[in-house]
Amino acid sequence: MVDVVAVSSAWLKRKLGVLAPIPSWPAESPAGLAQRAAVLVPIVMAPEPFVLLTRRSARLRHHPGQVSFPGGRADPGDRDAAATALREAQEEIALDPASCELLGCLRETTTFNGRFAITPVVALLPATARWRPSEAEVAAVFGLPLSVLLDPAAPQRITEGPRAGSWSWPHEEEDIWGATARMLLDLARVLAAG
Repeated sequence: MVDVVAVSSAWLKRKLGVLAPIPSWPAESPAGLAQRAAVLVPIVMAPEPFVLLTRRSARLRHHPGQVSFPGGRADPGDRDAAATALREAQEEIALDPASCELLGCLRETTTFNGRFAITPVVALLPATARWRPSEAEVAAVFGLPLSVLLDPAAPQRITEGPRAGSWSWPHEEEDIWGATARMLLDLARVLAAG
């Protein structure tokens, strides 16, 4: 088991060196009905590192009240997935793009309803990074400790109800499931490899 307190940005960069490069957005939309989107997967290098997550406002039209990474649909002026993810993170939680060290992308995933094709862009943030939620879009900002992410027993398959087949992650106060849980699982698998 990895000593999470001893995890350094050098260790994370080495482990995440296998991530895909950040893709440019092609002129055409992805196949099917899915809209192109990107999220920022920020790993905050605090004394006990954590992955930064948000809970969306209950007033939003898409996925209200759900846990997500900062992000959203691509705008026509966004040149690539990083531009989308950084712009959305700045809009949603006032995160300064200059504080983000981009490392690459996890594999693309789709939302549970198939509406969005999401490219997760992984970034390291220093412990000094600051954020402030936009009241219109974000109800809460919180962290999932890296110790939980690195625990192979933490993610669980949901076996009953409308979420059956989806993954979930344990958290004291938040319900982490769906596309966000799948992206966390992909990140955990990359970090656990080799």
